Amino acid sequence: MSPSDDGTDFIVTKQRDPARRRAEIVRLSVVMAVFNEEATVAEAIDRVLGIDLGSSELELVIVEGNSDDRTREIVDGFGDDPRVRVIHESEPRGKGRAVRTGLEAVTGDVVLIQDGDLEYRVEDYPVLLGPIATGEASFVLGSRHADGVAMREFKGTRGVDRLMNLGHLGFTFLFNVVYRTRLKDPFTMYKVFRTECIEGLSFCANRFDFDWELVAKLVRRGHRPVEVPVYYESRGFESGKKVRFFRDPITWIVALVRFRFSKIPSPVDASVSL
Repeated sequence: MSPSDDGTDFIVTKQRDPARRRAEIVRLSVVMAVFNEEATVAEAIDRVLGIDLGSSELELVIVEGNSDDRTREIVDGFGDDPRVRVIHESEPRGKGRAVRTGLEAVTGDVVLIQDGDLEYRVEDYPVLLGPIATGEASFVLGSRHADGVAMREFKGTRGVDRLMNLGHLGFTFLFNVVYRTRLKDPFTMYKVFRTECIEGLSFCANRFDFDWELVAKLVRRGHRPVEVPVYYESRGFESGKKVRFFRDPITWIVALVRFRFSKIPSPVDASVSL
């Protein structure tokens, strides 16, 4: 994957031998974007490195966004582990941009996007990887609502959590209408996919609208995700939650339309194209 001249887009250019396309996972690349996560990032990294992947190799790509706290120092402490690659950003440019930087660096045949805040449970990796390892799917979402609609409580944000839950339902409905899907949680952090799914795609979103961009573009390419249930416990804004209550929903609405009609390169093996 390579950046464009202005540094705003990343395009996947890596090609793979079709003979290597198989159900088993050879190497899992975990992309972790972190910014001001000193309270949780060490435990998050330890949990990822402690996961038993059987015969599969693990690669952890950490993109650190020039934090104001000790996050960079903590992350650098894991740099001697051969499974870890740490990328330093010169300034915070948003989660989406950090994930894009991580995607540029991955070498595995399967990618998993992971946060460093412990809202999601790393122990759910076997559930997330199962459909890919068995050949059932090439794209998996770890759904907070796979077993039904669950209203989440955000710590220390009485009333705001209800608005955010209702907003989630509304945006999910809009996404399903616009992209002709039946997803319950398209905006989950846990996204897992074979690297070949994003070959030739360009990405431009810098904030949480990247969640929309990635799912929208893979769906339009014909990679309909399998949703599996995962554990989720949201933290509150006082604990570092970074979604902006008014700003980010605006970017989501723009993304909803923008990525529905943007040009998508045709994949080699996709059977559906919107």
